[in-house]
Amino acid sequence: MLETIAIVLIVLWIVWLVSSYTLGGFIHILLVVAIVLFLVRVINRNK
Repeated sequence: MLETIAIVLIVLWIVWLVSSYTLGGFIHILLVVAIVLFLVRVINRNK
């Protein structure tokens, strides 16, 4: 579930970069959240 959310947030961030639609710093906060969730998922899978 967390991995899916992270992937969706990363895809949305990439779409935002391509479309040049500005949402201020909000989209970058979403990207950081997505990366953190992805890393937590990877770390927990390895244990």
